Amino acid sequence: MMDNLRAASNHVVLKILLGLIILSFVLTGVGGYLTGGGGDYAAKVNGQEISRAQLDNAFNNERNRQQQLLGDRFSQLAGNEGYMQQMRQQALAQLIDELLLDQYAKKLKLAIGDDQIKQAIFNQPAFQTDGKFDNAKYLALINNMGFSADRYAEALRKQLTTQQLISAVANTDFTLSGETDALAALVSQERVVRQASLDVNALAAKQQVSDEEIKNYYAQRKSSFLAPEQFRVSYIKLDAASLQQEASEADIQSWYEQHQAEYVQPQRNRYSVIQVKSEADAKAIIEQLKQGADFATLAKEKSVDPISARKGGDMGWLEPATTPDELKDANLTSKGQLSDVVKSSVGFLVIRLDDIQPEKVKPLSEVHAAIADKVKQEKALDAYYKLQQKVSDAASNDNESLASAEQAAGVKAVETAWFSRDNIPEVLNFKPVEEAIFNGSLLGENGTPGSNSNIITVDGDRAFILRISEHKPEAVKALDEVKTQIADTLKRNKAEQQAKAQAEKILADLKAGKQDALKAAGLAFGEAKTLTRGDRDAIVQAVFELPQPQAGKPVYGTSEDMQGNIVLLALDEVKAGSLPEAQKQAMAQGIAQNNAQIAFDALLNNLRKEAKIKYGAAVQQSR
Repeated sequence: MMDNLRAASNHVVLKILLGLIILSFVLTGVGGYLTGGGGDYAAKVNGQEISRAQLDNAFNNERNRQQQLLGDRFSQLAGNEGYMQQMRQQALAQLIDELLLDQYAKKLKLAIGDDQIKQAIFNQPAFQTDGKFDNAKYLALINNMGFSADRYAEALRKQLTTQQLISAVANTDFTLSGETDALAALVSQERVVRQASLDVNALAAKQQVSDEEIKNYYAQRKSSFLAPEQFRVSYIKLDAASLQQEASEADIQSWYEQHQAEYVQPQRNRYSVIQVKSEADAKAIIEQLKQGADFATLAKEKSVDPISARKGGDMGWLEPATTPDELKDANLTSKGQLSDVVKSSVGFLVIRLDDIQPEKVKPLSEVHAAIADKVKQEKALDAYYKLQQKVSDAASNDNESLASAEQAAGVKAVETAWFSRDNIPEVLNFKPVEEAIFNGSLLGENGTPGSNSNIITVDGDRAFILRISEHKPEAVKALDEVKTQIADTLKRNKAEQQAKAQAEKILADLKAGKQDALKAAGLAFGEAKTLTRGDRDAIVQAVFELPQPQAGKPVYGTSEDMQGNIVLLALDEVKAGSLPEAQKQAMAQGIAQNNAQIAFDALLNNLRKEAKIKYGAAVQQSR
């Protein structure tokens, strides 16, 4: 079994399938399985509970995803209670499938070891800096997602175990026969079509809605108009950088004297080198030097190292840490001293010690600016920590307001405007601050302002003391707040119904041979366009679902564009296309993947049939 799993993990067919499962963990929240449930559950699967919190998390993530995808269009869909309830049920179905897979993996005793978890974390590019695992980045990222290291590892273990299961199911040989050629012909097909659009926005502008319609819509869908929990917060910010003062000369001198060892410049030697290929060449050069030859001239003529040769053999000033071992091993101790032949990994060397600079302490003038910065930072941090303790004590002793803390800090508290989780003020947008505001610990009974917070430190050199000034619980928005939004939705709904009815009538007339039906409606088909299956929008899909035209007679149909307008289609011609060989091969992989998906779906269907699933009350509560 494990050999099969290892082989399957590299199978090209699995990449998209595994990607879909990984995405499901992101959408539903991998941490959901790690939280306990209460009595008010969403479902029980073979006795194992899916809590309301898990379902709410999955539903909210999917809602946020669709809102980002659809933009303003989503607000209209969100007003449809049936649509939102369907989304909630789909989120629950996904959770149930994931739990069934998890249970089945445990039944097969599939397991992921700690070493595999570590390796998976180390190999994740998001946790790397310059291609190497960065522990600080790893901890920061998972903390921002609300995970501890242990919780993230456990969630990852569940994900990898599920991948093992999928790999085992999909690790199958596939017979393609003539499927590839047939599919290639179908995929490369081209269709020539003309279009005419019914502008829904223009129709919506002509619609009328009554106050009674608006009231009824609001009454039936109040849960769709929830205002999120909101806060106003007063805070005092302490910042070490704001406490910096100029360093006095006395302070700089004192620091220099106390840390003088940090400014010692070790002895430096200056060498010249001639590098040659043989020991005989080196000895010959030494003889020439002893007879009075110029070292620099010989280096330029004889040295096989082009860099040092251009400089007459000069290696520049070298400290012990940067001196090559060959130069150290020559044991030259006096100025002008010449070495014997020195063998090295690059040939043979002749070395001369040209000069010596003894160890010395850098004068204060050279390091004055750097020491001034250090003194300012140290004094600021010292003042910051003292002020932090002073303000913390004041806030604790007077827990009914920030007045005493203000006096201790020497600044007035700042009060924010109203905000929710979705629009936290930038100045307070830190994870520890956010947790303190939203975890309920700073609220009193019935949501009234409670106590002052403890000191909340962020980034090491900043801190906050805060208290909640006002609080609004999650509540249904008043009708007046959403009246315009409801009116726009109702007008849009009416316009869509009108456009669809009009399109159906025109379509029926066209199919009956009444070619003036479009003109009577004030519409006309545009220029013919050739479409391929490569486009993924609804219009292309609708065109390729139409039957082929016969005897030159167009085939008519309808669709909807990305703006929600109703589009009438006239399919004039179907043409054969061609597909490059590389795309044919990709198509073969697609068929194999489809077969793998079928096998995986069959496993899930079987698990659902055998499972005992009981639904709880939380399923029906759309949020």
